[in-house]
Amino acid sequence: MQNIFVQIKCELGKVYDVAEAVVDNIPEAEDVYSISGAFDLMIKFHLQDDDDIGRFVNEKVQTLPGIKDTFTMMAFKAFK
Repeated sequence: MQNIFVQIKCELGKVYDVAEAVVDNIPEAEDVYSISGAFDLMIKFHLQDDDDIGRFVNEKVQTLPGIKDTFTMMAFKAFK
């Protein structure tokens, strides 16, 4: 399994709509956070090892209505 984090910049007034769309339509979304700064949301996605990250973000995330921009980070190891 692999984890990625995607920061999302939403159109004005669309943060809650985008967050709900992610929760309702993308089962790989593990955590959805509202954040401050240049982006509005940060989402942790849990993907299969053979999933194509670029295709996943391009086809499942960026196509949701209300999304203006995304920034994807790949996570390599979790520490406890």
